[in-house]
Amino acid sequence: MHTNKLLLVSLVLQKYGCFIPDSLYLRWIFYCRMGYKLNLKNPRSFSEKLQWLKINNRKEIYTSIVDKFEVKQYIADRIGDSFVIPTLGVWDTCEEIDWKKLPLQFVLKTTHGGGGSGVIVCKDKNSLDQEETVCQLSKALKHNIYTEFREWPYKNIKPRIIAEKYMTQEDGSSLIDYKFFCFNGQPKFLYVRNSGPHPSINYMTMDWKPVPFKRSDCLPSDILPIKPLTFEEMEVIASKLSQDFPFVRVDLYEICGHVYFSELTFYPSSGLLPFEPQEWDFKIGKLLSLTNNN
Repeated sequence: MHTNKLLLVSLVLQKYGCFIPDSLYLRWIFYCRMGYKLNLKNPRSFSEKLQWLKINNRKEIYTSIVDKFEVKQYIADRIGDSFVIPTLGVWDTCEEIDWKKLPLQFVLKTTHGGGGSGVIVCKDKNSLDQEETVCQLSKALKHNIYTEFREWPYKNIKPRIIAEKYMTQEDGSSLIDYKFFCFNGQPKFLYVRNSGPHPSINYMTMDWKPVPFKRSDCLPSDILPIKPLTFEEMEVIASKLSQDFPFVRVDLYEICGHVYFSELTFYPSSGLLPFEPQEWDFKIGKLLSLTNNN
């Protein structure tokens, strides 16, 4: 699509998106982002099938699962609370935050946000700019992922703020995310995200080799990431947490030799991140069965 047309469609979606039916909205934004037409009647690619699931796979439990506070009980019931990062508090508004009771280090985030949206990592409360923090969180509370990307689980979620224990490795290094792409309970590949001084994202196969495709969020390091000692345990956990869904990405940490849960993501990058070469979008799409998932 011509650049001017892309800009025009983008402006229309921003201004009138709330009045546009989900299927039509997704067709427009999909073509703008992916470069090919979305087929909702016979979806074949991974990206198309994620859009189909947004519209056709709407189970009430999903709203609780994407809630960063509510999901903790869901995880504890299935694999145990030892895998859950401790909660320090949860509030409806920024004004309710009890700063005095928070420890020197903590993490604040909105319960309805996706990715890094509305996340504050505080390593020293004494140097934290509370006014700026409140401003950032207040803005994040107003953000609605459903309106922007039609991710249905977020439509009726209650925006809140949660404080969690600040987690770090024994040597103080940054945490590494291990994000498993799971299809009907089977992890098929993952990406490893290092958010340290030299950020990197490496897509890996389950036998710890580089995948044969690229995506724009991939920032591969010169040296492949080291396979975590708890990788086999992570694989088992990812399988358990994904068995009830046609697709879900299970995000885990390895912290001081122990596995911790991060989040469950039904639509990574909202299904709007191209594959290079494009044929891999369709190859991975074959892994995602939509049968009996209406």
